[in-house]
Amino acid sequence: MSDHEAEKLFTKGLYAFNQGRTLTALALFEKAITIKSNPLCLSHLAVCIAKERGQVRKAISICKETIKQEPQNSFHYLNLGRIYLLAGNKPEAARAFRDGLSYEANQQIINELNKLVSRKPPVFPFLKRESFINKYAGLVLTTLRLR
Repeated sequence: MSDHEAEKLFTKGLYAFNQGRTLTALALFEKAITIKSNPLCLSHLAVCIAKERGQVRKAISICKETIKQEPQNSFHYLNLGRIYLLAGNKPEAARAFRDGLSYEANQQIINELNKLVSRKPPVFPFLKRESFINKYAGLVLTTLRLR
C-alpha cells in the first residue's frame, strides 16, 4: 500500500470522527498508521482510544508525543484537551486548549473552551455558588426554563 492509501484512510477516518463515529474512525486511523505514521492521525487516534477503549493514560501519552513532534499544531492540543475532558479533568483540558490557542486561533478550541467556562451567575449572589440553596434554585429555574 502507498502513502496515498494512508492519506485516503486518514481522510475517511477524519470524516467519521467529525460525525461522532469514533469506533469507525478508530479502525480507519489504525489502518492508516500501519501504512504510514502521521502525527495528526496519531493525535486523532488517541482520542478514539480514550473514548472507545477507555485507555486514557495511553491516549494522553500518545497526544503528548505528537505535541513534541509538532508543537505548533493546535489540533494536537485540541485532542489532548478532549481526552482530558473524557477523563473528567477540566482544569487540564482548559490548560491544553489555552496552550493550543497560543499557537493558532482554532475555532474548535474556542468552542470547547466556551462550553467549559459558560456558567450562569448564581441565583442568590450573596450566597456561595456551591451552597445548597443556589444549586437547587438554579436547577429548578433551569428546569422551568426561567433561567
